[in-house]
Amino acid sequence: MLIAQITDLHIREEGVLCYRRVDTAPFLMRAVDTLNQILPRPDIVLLTGDLIDAFKIEEYRRLRGLLDRLRLPYALIPGNHDARAGMRAVFGDQPFPKTGFIQYTIEHLPLRLIGLDTLVEGEHRGQLCAQRLDWLEARLAEQPERPTVIFMHHPPFTTGITPMDKYNLEGRERLAELVTRHANVERILCGHLHRSIQCRIGRSFATTCPATAHQVALGLGEAGVWGFTMEPPGYQLHYWIEGQGLVTHTGNFGDYAGPYSFRDGSPIELPRAAV
Repeated sequence: MLIAQITDLHIREEGVLCYRRVDTAPFLMRAVDTLNQILPRPDIVLLTGDLIDAFKIEEYRRLRGLLDRLRLPYALIPGNHDARAGMRAVFGDQPFPKTGFIQYTIEHLPLRLIGLDTLVEGEHRGQLCAQRLDWLEARLAEQPERPTVIFMHHPPFTTGITPMDKYNLEGRERLAELVTRHANVERILCGHLHRSIQCRIGRSFATTCPATAHQVALGLGEAGVWGFTMEPPGYQLHYWIEGQGLVTHTGNFGDYAGPYSFRDGSPIELPRAAV
């Protein structure tokens, strides 16, 4: 099984730049084109929040049009720039509950997928309240032996990028306790940090994925700044190997020279999926 992950799309209305500088839609179009050509074909694409930027229904409509070009099944979860009502209105074909938190399971794949809602509407911080964690505990108790991946927006750990850590995830202590008790949780896949970061949580790992457009500036502790850079945008591929577990690869969107043969430096033509 192969899971592709993209995150933090920050789609704005047509003609509006994100942070007055970034036209995020062309970046997403390039991401979609890349994902459509990956071999082996991903079984699903997880979009881990901050799908839009300014909470507007028009942004979701534009996002829907861009994602209609994706030739793979996908699943969405909200981030702190999202609005549950807009997600439900535009993505009514997604397996969202009709009311309340946007939390759900995907059961038809070799790995069980559990989407968690960490959104506190109108705020940057994330939260897993008692209701959301009770729901997760009940879901994990249903199939305690089945390999499971949790996907959500806010990472459940301190990253060291101090300006971002100010908007951390409440409830992460109980989440860690649940993951410790359920060794079948292979990975917790997150967004929010616009970078690739890893941290052990209980018996598992939590990882964050690069964004499809701009990245959070890398500076630890007092060197951290509240800003972004135009480093190469990226994605992650989470490859399930039976008997071993989940292996995560981070790739970058864009055109780069190569690949070339290690033998003689000659160009290698890689197979690509037909689109």
